[in-house]
Amino acid sequence: MYIPYGRQCIEEDDIEAVVEVLCSDYVTTGPAVAEFEKSVAEYTGAKYAVAVSNGTAALHAACLAAGIKEGDEVITTPITFAASANCVLYCGAKPVFADIEPDTYNIDPTKIEEKITSKTKAIIAVHFTGQPCKMDEIHEIAKKHNLFVIEDAAHALGAEYKGKKVGSISDMTTFSFHPVKHITTGEGGMVTTNSKELYDRLVLFRSHGITRDERFLEKNEGGWYYEQLDLGYNYRITDIQCALGISQMKKLDRFVERRREIAKRYNEAFSDVKGIQIPKQEADCHNSWHLYVIQVLDRDRKEVFDTLRSKNIGVNVHYIPVYKHPYYQKNGYERVCCKNAEQYYANAISIPMYPLLSKEEQEYVIETIKEVLV
Repeated sequence: MYIPYGRQCIEEDDIEAVVEVLCSDYVTTGPAVAEFEKSVAEYTGAKYAVAVSNGTAALHAACLAAGIKEGDEVITTPITFAASANCVLYCGAKPVFADIEPDTYNIDPTKIEEKITSKTKAIIAVHFTGQPCKMDEIHEIAKKHNLFVIEDAAHALGAEYKGKKVGSISDMTTFSFHPVKHITTGEGGMVTTNSKELYDRLVLFRSHGITRDERFLEKNEGGWYYEQLDLGYNYRITDIQCALGISQMKKLDRFVERRREIAKRYNEAFSDVKGIQIPKQEADCHNSWHLYVIQVLDRDRKEVFDTLRSKNIGVNVHYIPVYKHPYYQKNGYERVCCKNAEQYYANAISIPMYPLLSKEEQEYVIETIKEVLV
């Protein structure tokens, strides 16, 4: 028995939905894309949603739509997957890392304020593990300095911030549908927004910068006619993927509720265990629990990690501070140090968290961790 840290939940009706598309007239971009976009927009409360090929493409498209370009700076967290910062580099701009809060592991709004310069164009707030950042404070900072706010909600589909679903709060919000996320399309991503202007830009960038929309054409030579208006990308998603996404969206609330049940059990099991720090939960937020991360205190993290792996528990570490990667170290980040992020990284272990995790498997994880730390 091997228990991974995360895995997808694909059921018979998901398979049937994909087979139906495979037997239809559309395999790539077709009606399922628009239906999937509508499903996510309605769920999150956003006016618009644009489906793309993956979560990284969603971040890149959001940065492009925000007009981020060479010479600009964008502030984000170091405790995230590299894509949250790489998307800024793709635009020729500079990622700037602000430290995290030591208890929630999310970006610290007070540290954001310290990093703002005349070059700052946007803030990318990452809802790490599925817990929303302090968005009111971040929006206040953004408004003061006239900055875009992009939420990286790859971990946070189904999460809520002060009664609102994540996805409807900021200028743009990006999601990922990788198999370990809350729902999956295999690979896939989405950008939600309430701005028609940003929506139009996102749609354009998704498909080579090419449009047939008569509103934007400089001229129109006939029904066959299209124009490339900007240098876009091929970030389109397929009907095959979106059929799976539509089916999975119908189960999202069930998946999130199961994740919350598992997190509650972990909280109860580890809250009084010496040598373990569990994540703090903000009272006005509802975490959707993509990950459950413990910090192992006063023990060698690698030793604990290796021991748990040897006992068939597929623990992982999320994440190495982005600026510590060799690429960043070789490109001007060798002196960057976010103390809370580095302390967190030294102690962090992600333990199994996914809807199909059985009660017996969860008990095995809990008891094994306790045994290892005694």
